Amino acid sequence: MAEDILQKFARTKELNDEDAFEADARAKRPGITRAEATDYYNQVAMDLYEEYLNPRRYRGPVIAAEAVADFFPQERDSKLILDFAAGTGFVGEELSKRGFKRLHCLEPSRGMLDVAVRKGIYLKEFCYMYDCAVCSGGFGEAAVPVVGLRELVRIVKPGGLVCFLVSEEYLTEVVEYRDRLEPLLAEMEQAGMWRRLSRIVAPGYYFDLPAVIFQYVVC
Repeated sequence: MAEDILQKFARTKELNDEDAFEADARAKRPGITRAEATDYYNQVAMDLYEEYLNPRRYRGPVIAAEAVADFFPQERDSKLILDFAAGTGFVGEELSKRGFKRLHCLEPSRGMLDVAVRKGIYLKEFCYMYDCAVCSGGFGEAAVPVVGLRELVRIVKPGGLVCFLVSEEYLTEVVEYRDRLEPLLAEMEQAGMWRRLSRIVAPGYYFDLPAVIFQYVVC
C-alpha cells in the first residue's frame, strides 16, 4: 500500500506537501480496517512517517504537550503520563522537553512502537494509575474507538487529566465519532465519571486544519 510513496521518498529523501498529505490519508481512508491501518504504519514507521508528519505540517504534539504542561505547572518530573496511540513518540518528545520524565506509551503498531522506544523517553515500570492520559493523532478511521474513553477514566487518578485532540472534521465525517463521541463525553460527565475542563478549537493542528482539544478531569 505504501510502496510507491516509499520508493519516491527513498529517491528524494523528502516529500512535498501534496505527497505528505496523501501518505497520511492512506491510513485514514473510509472503510480501512484496523489490521490494514496497522500494517500501513508498520511499513512507514522507520523513516517516512516522521517526514510526512514533520513539525511544520503537524502541530498536534506541541498543542497537546502545552495543554498538559498548563495543567501541571509544578512537579512535572513526578507525574506519570500515558501517551496513548503514541505513534513514534512525537507527544512524548514534546512532554519531555517540558520537564515530564515518567512517560509511558501505548501503540498498536509494532513498527511505530519500536521507533518510539528507541528514543529513550518512555519508561518500563509497573503502575496502577496515571496522573494523565494524552493523545494527539490517535482519533480517525479504524483508530481509537469511542468506548475506549471509558477505560481512560479507569486508569487515570481522581483529579487527573484526560487530554485528547480530534481533527474537527472527524467529529462529523468519521462514522465511529459522528453523533457518538461528544454524546458519550457528556453522558460520562453526567454520570460523574469526569468533568469537562475545556473544549477548544485549535487552528493549524495539521496543515491548515483545526482540531478540537478535549480536556477532562477525572472524578
